[in-house]
Amino acid sequence: MSETLPVSGYRLELDGRSLGLEDVVTVARGGSGECVLSGGAIRGVEETNGLKRELISSGRPIYGVTTGFGDSAHRQISAGKTAELQKNILRFLGNGVGPLAPPEVVRATMLLRANCLARGNSGVRRELVELLLAFINHDLLPPIPERGSCGASGDLVPLSYVGSALTGHGEVLHRGDWRPVGEVMEELGLEPVELEAKEGLALTNGTSFMSAFAVLAVWDAEEVAFVCDLCTAMASEALLGNRAHFHPFIHENKPHPGQAESARVIRELLEGSGLSTEIDQVLSGDGLGGRGYRELERNIQDKYSIRCAPHVNGVLRDTLDWVRRWVEVEINSSDDNPLFDAEGRTVHSGGNFYGGHIVQAMDSLKVALASVADLMDRQLELVVDEKFNNGLTPNLIPRFDPDDPRAGLHHGFKGMQLACSSLVAEACKLSNPVSVHSRSTEAHNQDKVSMGTIAARDARTIVELVQNVAAIHLIAVCQALDLRGRQEMSPRTREAHRMVRERVSFLDGDRRMEEDIRRVVEMIRSRELSRALGF
Repeated sequence: MSETLPVSGYRLELDGRSLGLEDVVTVARGGSGECVLSGGAIRGVEETNGLKRELISSGRPIYGVTTGFGDSAHRQISAGKTAELQKNILRFLGNGVGPLAPPEVVRATMLLRANCLARGNSGVRRELVELLLAFINHDLLPPIPERGSCGASGDLVPLSYVGSALTGHGEVLHRGDWRPVGEVMEELGLEPVELEAKEGLALTNGTSFMSAFAVLAVWDAEEVAFVCDLCTAMASEALLGNRAHFHPFIHENKPHPGQAESARVIRELLEGSGLSTEIDQVLSGDGLGGRGYRELERNIQDKYSIRCAPHVNGVLRDTLDWVRRWVEVEINSSDDNPLFDAEGRTVHSGGNFYGGHIVQAMDSLKVALASVADLMDRQLELVVDEKFNNGLTPNLIPRFDPDDPRAGLHHGFKGMQLACSSLVAEACKLSNPVSVHSRSTEAHNQDKVSMGTIAARDARTIVELVQNVAAIHLIAVCQALDLRGRQEMSPRTREAHRMVRERVSFLDGDRRMEEDIRRVVEMIRSRELSRALGF
């Protein structure tokens, strides 16, 4: 499942049609390399730019080029005013609020906007796209407030900040400092762009900001799906569970692909375990020796949060399967309006800027992630609670001799489980669908809007919450398995335990653990676990 991302020396050619999630994440997370236009993209961009000029000279009204924007589309302007019109769209949209998008989102946003323009249907100049790529290559990051987009005509407000920076207005983050963009561009030998007809609209009229959040959320959620299976396997060992729950026969007879894959991963993680075993349910005779009743030493069925883990995490896996496809289509689309048709020698007005697929994908991903977060929290409760943890200590407190002065003073993982439940509650709250909350804007011109940006931002937040839930779970099950006895763990879970222990020491007494959580979250985010364990 996991791909290895190149961290330096890449050369990414944009053609508007073949950009992968891996490419976006590589650029977004600071890989050192170069983004350029492909030869085919250059030809396509130049051809439709010529067509745009031809249609303008014919006097034909073209939306957003020789007309106003939105509900002002009925007002045609002269060809001589088209450039000033493009400057104004950046001015009146500059009203974003809230925290600034993190650098990885800004890089991804600029890359996705460049890829849209590289498709060759937007009518812009090659120089504009290449300047956008220069910003990426030199890591010039405009300040993009996270709030202000309805996902209607795309991400108008957030993307206006990218456009403003390209024209030399405002500041950019460069090498850790905020500086005037014009000053930095001069040092790098870059010239601010003077917008021509359609170019301001082409920069703002698309789904690049919401899609940036979506790409990163999907990428990170794929590793969360694996880590959830790892947590389940290690919890099964800590609780002396029954790994027969993950037998292929069960899941072949309810053949959802994600469920079967989750069961397979858990089964392979547990191969060779002496803690989670296949309990023989077939007893000789009546199995009771004529007594009519006896207590079994081990339960033949685990709690739902263990036994049904593939059925829960399988939903996330199947959701990710189609969500990834939808997002990849979106980031390789002309999510712009109007679009210039070089073959037909005409221009088409439509609604490709609408974020409908992104909002539905992100709303669905949010729900599946929140459910998995709840699953891991329930497993954690079983592991730390002495009523359910099959002989482990309360809250996984180290075993102290009664005469040890530390006895009775420590609380182990009580606070960790409390924090975990809080994170899950927040994830569940954010999982409410945004797609049903359309607002009518722009004097009822944008009378049905997607809200895709809000959904994608919420998905990003839920992923971060679930990464922390998974980190707490992993730290706790490693503690539990230290108490249970590591020697009977499976080879793969023992390796996972070793990797966690490289970052987090055994809890031999109460201490602050926020830094422990952070280190394990970084391990999850980097996909180290799935790569190291062969998945």
